[in-house]
Amino acid sequence: MRCSEQVQDFTECCKNSGLLMVVKCQKENSALKERLTAYYNDPVFYEECKMEYLKEREEFRKTGIPTKKRLEKLPTSM
Repeated sequence: MRCSEQVQDFTECCKNSGLLMVVKCQKENSALKERLTAYYNDPVFYEECKMEYLKEREEFRKTGIPTKKRLEKLPTSM
């Protein structure tokens, strides 16, 4: 998962800081925002996301079933 270290750091800081997270977690928030911005501006990542979206859209147009529904497990007993 991308940015998982930064997300984990920010999450832990927020859990440990309570309502003071706005003040106490500025460093972690800045690191996470910087990492996300880098991916947002990365043309290779953009193309990767675009291709994934187009593939899912094509599959939806063929089947009429959204990706989320296709990936859900069917009940084993009825």
